[in-house]
Amino acid sequence: MMKRSPLVLGNKTLKDVTDDICAPVERFPSKGWVGMFLGAKTLLLFYIGILASVVGVGIGLLGVNSPVFWGTMIVTFVFWIGIGHAGTLISAVLFLFRQKWRTSVARTAEAMTVFAVMTAGLFPLLHTGRPWLDYWLFPYPNQRGPLWVNFRSPLLWDVFAVSTYATVSMVFWYIGLVPDFATIKDRAKNKLRRTVYGALSLGWRGTAKNWSHYEMVYLLLAGLSTPLVLSVHTIVSFDFAVSNLPGWHTTIFPPYFVAGAIFSGFAMVVTLMTLVRIGFPEFKNYVTLDHMEVMNKIIMTTGMLVGYAYASEFFIAWYSGNQYERFVFINRAFGPYGWSYWIMVSCNTIFPQLFWFRRFRRSIPVMFVVSILVNIGMWFERFVITVTSLHRDFLPSSWGMYAWSWFDTGVLVGSFGMFLTLFLLYLRLFPAVSIAEVKPVLHVGYDDKGGHH
Repeated sequence: MMKRSPLVLGNKTLKDVTDDICAPVERFPSKGWVGMFLGAKTLLLFYIGILASVVGVGIGLLGVNSPVFWGTMIVTFVFWIGIGHAGTLISAVLFLFRQKWRTSVARTAEAMTVFAVMTAGLFPLLHTGRPWLDYWLFPYPNQRGPLWVNFRSPLLWDVFAVSTYATVSMVFWYIGLVPDFATIKDRAKNKLRRTVYGALSLGWRGTAKNWSHYEMVYLLLAGLSTPLVLSVHTIVSFDFAVSNLPGWHTTIFPPYFVAGAIFSGFAMVVTLMTLVRIGFPEFKNYVTLDHMEVMNKIIMTTGMLVGYAYASEFFIAWYSGNQYERFVFINRAFGPYGWSYWIMVSCNTIFPQLFWFRRFRRSIPVMFVVSILVNIGMWFERFVITVTSLHRDFLPSSWGMYAWSWFDTGVLVGSFGMFLTLFLLYLRLFPAVSIAEVKPVLHVGYDDKGGHH
């Protein structure tokens, strides 16, 4: 049998694993982390200021106008929901398929999911223009007589899908953390730390019964999360697909959106894991180049699926015989927004092809740059779908351009401030790799079926 690369490098003992993973939580933060955190926090404060202006003055500060009524808010909402897909996929789906390599990256990917969905959740609420009336969106028994939410609207399906996904992802992430919180509590030197982590560990004692219940619940949650990965972005795609607008009402949207979400989600995991390896050198033995290479293979595969979807859209438009549908796609590629279409195609289908070469798949600088380009491309994909279908309608008299303002830029850039602030706090306060899951695979090869060498 061919000898596989080990999942954990450096001939670690069980004690080394606990010491290494607890180190960022227990020691004083490094200068690198403090620098990144101050930058992210500044961006977050800027973001809060921008959102306060948009709520206070009105949604007209953004570029939304007639005919482009959906803009940055919705584009960025779909983008962040997509980012949130890889976490649950890596964690739940690979857990069900017994993929051992997921153990080192699953925890951070799950955290990324929770923070991405939190970041995304603000956008539809703010996009309404009157966020103080957002409680009207929720389907609860009310005193307003027969007034009820429109259950046939995909925007309401979004409320259900995203809130369910966020809840299950949070519970799944938290359950996985419980044994490690108990470890940190037992190692704690001061009373406050012991009390806080003791409360978070829910009285975990590490008994056989604890482990039995934990593994059963974890498996059930993984089973629940798996269909959610497919349902959430399918329902987000219905926001577009159930409309009558040429360029939107296509049946290819659900699988195409899901593939794109997994694609952008994995790209963000690679970006963050690269930064984690730089900021916390002790994690290089746990998040190895083999882990990164496997994720790059997934990026390359889903990139080709997305490219196939782009080509299919043109075929569908031609085959439909609908002149409006054909016009939208010709306009998309060669009209005034053609530049954004070609940024999308090059970032999402051309650059990931570098990963055919093993040298590039295992090169940290190359994967870092490609992962960032993929996320730029995936933001532009949502921009292209939203704006190019709206800006030229059936009547040339109602054509117009999206009036991009610097508030749009502020909303987009600021959302990264919120996401990165939460993520950096997580790295500092929570064990970023699962101690309980890494120990059983300490001497297992990454493609191994469970047998030791």
